[in-house]
Amino acid sequence: MTPISAAQVKELHKELITGIGGSSGIRDENLLESALASPFHTFGGKDLYPTITAKIARIAYGIVSNHPFVDGNKRIGTHLMAVLLDLYNINVCFTKDEIVEIGLSLANGKMNDSQLNDLIIAKAS
Repeated sequence: MTPISAAQVKELHKELITGIGGSSGIRDENLLESALASPFHTFGGKDLYPTITAKIARIAYGIVSNHPFVDGNKRIGTHLMAVLLDLYNINVCFTKDEIVEIGLSLANGKMNDSQLNDLIIAKAS
């Protein structure tokens, strides 16, 4: 999986806020960079997140839990997840209610990246 840049995510966030509403802007650039780098970490020469779905889940989790943006962290985290799944031709169909529940569950600690990865895999067609 090719890493996504902070500039790309900020542009997606800007488009999302423009379309849906909310406050634009970055709260902490380092937290955004951390969320985007985390899926590519290794230990002992092995990927900690070895699959594309694990990396995507980790990115979504990192953005929602790190709160790098002033507003819309749950929205951009779940939106980015959907964009990346589509980009890598991973066909997953979540309802609007499921997307909202994923965002809320990541934000309140009821779901972690591993659980989100499991959900993605279970829903993939």
